[in-house]
Amino acid sequence: MKNNLKYCKEQIEKMLQRSKTKVIFPIISFGLLKKYSDDKQEYFSDNEIKLLYESSVNYFKNYLGHSLHIGGKYYDAYPSRNLPKYGVLRVVDNKKYILTEPYKESCSELIVIIPQLIKDYIKHKIGLIPNLENLNERLNFATDKSKFLELLSHQIIINPTNFEIFSFAILKTHLEKFACKLYRDTRTSSNDKGVDLSTNFGVVYQIKKLKLLNQTSADSVFKQIKTNFSEDRIKDGNVVLIIDDISKDVKSFLINMKIQSLSKDEILNLATLLDLEERLKVLRVVFDEFSREYKSDI
Repeated sequence: MKNNLKYCKEQIEKMLQRSKTKVIFPIISFGLLKKYSDDKQEYFSDNEIKLLYESSVNYFKNYLGHSLHIGGKYYDAYPSRNLPKYGVLRVVDNKKYILTEPYKESCSELIVIIPQLIKDYIKHKIGLIPNLENLNERLNFATDKSKFLELLSHQIIINPTNFEIFSFAILKTHLEKFACKLYRDTRTSSNDKGVDLSTNFGVVYQIKKLKLLNQTSADSVFKQIKTNFSEDRIKDGNVVLIIDDISKDVKSFLINMKIQSLSKDEILNLATLLDLEERLKVLRVVFDEFSREYKSDI
């Protein structure tokens, strides 16, 4: 029994580690286990699994108090290929499945463990971002400038998604003081190619959560930029690289190649120039962009 529980917990943790924008497989697993716990149902059709998944998404919206990082689109490949890979289901017929013995035996423990695992994972991934939906919470951070800057400094370094979204929110708010518009049309889970941010004044931005500290790394990035953008755009100085950190030598090299750059510290320095209303806007833009990435589709 203990070995089964350990195995199942490890599989759930693997599902979470491999999640990108939505937690799906652990939520489906929870729905199946809850149904087994309540009714001892062990055989499921594809349609039943889909309905249990949707019901479980609603449960987690209430449990978490938000709808970020849960509730992605359901596909029939989930029970036929993905969940068997994690040992949750076994295929018994066309779109017919059975809950496996390890999960049945560990059911009572797992329906307690899984919600906490999901909660911990999402909190680690997006932290207090869900709280920014609340105006009072945004005011709490924006009113105290030092608290606002501390929030940005902590959040921007967590992962590439945070780096892109916080950089965008700060830069967008800053540029609007000069009647310049900044647009983010891509998703951070897309391929790292081409335009990440576009403007109404001809400049484009590419964002990379990298440290450019030597010539080798600079050459590699410059080759990518030449592939992604036209020669004319580069020659006109209309490509800006937003980077985690960059040495003075590499910055000078890129300038000679007509590529401007902004480091994380330079982006955060722009945030120090924002007034209360602008700080509030940054936090609202951050929440809106995280919602665009992670909000439930169900």
